[in-house]
Amino acid sequence: MVVIIDYQAGNLTSVERALEALGVEAQVTAEPEVVARASRIVFPGVGAAGRAMHILRESRLDRALLQAFEKGVPILGICLGAQVILEHSEENQARCLGLLPGTTRALPLKPGLKIPHMGWNQVHFVREHPVFRGLPPGVEYYFVHSYYPHPAAADLVIGVTEHGVTFPSVVGRKNLVATQFHPEKSGRFGLKILENFLAWDGEYAE
Repeated sequence: MVVIIDYQAGNLTSVERALEALGVEAQVTAEPEVVARASRIVFPGVGAAGRAMHILRESRLDRALLQAFEKGVPILGICLGAQVILEHSEENQARCLGLLPGTTRALPLKPGLKIPHMGWNQVHFVREHPVFRGLPPGVEYYFVHSYYPHPAAADLVIGVTEHGVTFPSVVGRKNLVATQFHPEKSGRFGLKILENFLAWDGEYAE
């Protein structure tokens, strides 16, 4: 069973429709008991880290995610779901899930640089990963964000993007992979990422 986690952070319908386009009926849920039965988990989201973490803790979804990660269930984080998997976020100075060591940082404010970073941009993959196989170089993916994940170790970074700074746009460890961009809004190559995730067994040689 593919589960999309609902923690009142939006962006669920587009993910659900993208999976439907691939022939997969996912279950959208805010119930930790349902998450515990998932064979794979999509953890999307837009919004503020502080409110997101408050809802995740109140609903006990934080524990469900940690347990799923420890069990080896394949997990895909998207946008906010790629940020709160770290230990801490500069946004709201929020204590986050800690599935990966590191901090979510704000994009730098520079003259002429638009924040939030919104629109299409390239991802340069610095490591091979099963979820990103078969993607041609130079492809652009859709971003909407003001913060980005910054893992504590370089080997947790799978892809990087340029916007005022070179920032990690794909991170991962073991059975967890996360994109700062939105694969569900990134056309056929975004769908290819979701298709690869649905076939992924959760194994990743770091």
